[in-house]
Amino acid sequence: MYDYLVVGAGLFGAVFAHEAKAAGKSVLVIDRRNHIAGNAYTENICGINVHRYGAHIFHTNNKAVWNYVNRFAQFNRYTNSPVANFKGELYSLPFNMYTFNKMWGVNTPEEAQAVIEKQRKESGVIEPKNLEEQAISLVGRDIYEKLVKGYTEKQWGKDCKDLPAFIICRLPVRFTFDNNYFNALYQGIPVGGYTNMVEKMLEGVEVKTGVDYLKNKAEYDSMAKQIVFTGPVDEYFGFCFGNLQYRTVRFETETLHTANYQGNAVVNYTDRETPFTRIIEHKWFEFGLDENGKEIPDTVISREYSAEWKPGDEPYYPLNDEKNTALYKKYKALADKENNVIFGGRLGEYKYYDMDKVVESALELSKNVFD
Repeated sequence: MYDYLVVGAGLFGAVFAHEAKAAGKSVLVIDRRNHIAGNAYTENICGINVHRYGAHIFHTNNKAVWNYVNRFAQFNRYTNSPVANFKGELYSLPFNMYTFNKMWGVNTPEEAQAVIEKQRKESGVIEPKNLEEQAISLVGRDIYEKLVKGYTEKQWGKDCKDLPAFIICRLPVRFTFDNNYFNALYQGIPVGGYTNMVEKMLEGVEVKTGVDYLKNKAEYDSMAKQIVFTGPVDEYFGFCFGNLQYRTVRFETETLHTANYQGNAVVNYTDRETPFTRIIEHKWFEFGLDENGKEIPDTVISREYSAEWKPGDEPYYPLNDEKNTALYKKYKALADKENNVIFGGRLGEYKYYDMDKVVESALELSKNVFD
């Protein structure tokens, strides 16, 4: 008999389990994957910590969260500065003065703003009603056509005119020569990978992987006083109202016998014709060096293909449109009535979370439960 059964060994589950153990509670953590760390899982290939489920860069403005994760790992000084490749033309991301100079030959913020304003007026955008109009109002039509439209339509599987404006608002636009994608006080990647960090969070906690909670729900429910469920909330209730929708991602990962494939950790392919959205070269998350500080002679790359989710696929990005928001509210009403079950994390709350927000949410829940 445990005080808590935590379903899911990702960041949310690991933080809650650590705090429960620190509060003197008995905890069992289970996960149906054969590993811990959820989508942040990293595996060592040729001395390179490969992000199996896509790039994960920890960034936050919350000092308490930063101090917390640094208890379990030393973070390097990695700064996310992606490159956009449009049919062989290379541009800086986030959109900044390097981008504007390459696109239009302008040299000052005033010149760049003038071009954007001219293109916005020519497009007739007054109050943006969709992603296309919002993008044009922010960066002009040229940048929208080359660096936003194709990539976004591959990512979401919809025309930009059919996507909500708020999606593009997450992308920074700067009239400075600042290549730092995240406007965060603290950022980096744990030295040795995320798996090691989560292992330290779970030290002293009983963990079982390769275990499917929902296939043996009654048995596992009988083992604990309280359940913390971080899996898909609609699956928990047997999809009784239908499936919540996601976008999924397929990865093609290969090891190459070359020291440097693309010269950057992240290169986005923004034209519509290239089938993948981006290529990750994992070694550059840790500056191409192994754990002893030596240069790694090989490299590992992953091509990412965005696709419509179907049952059996891994759910990645919730489609928080009007239809799915309404559907989630039905599941949330059921979840609120469920005795002795706490729903948390990206899938349990059907919510896009950056990693720092996952940690913050799990700590907040722990404080409410244990203080």
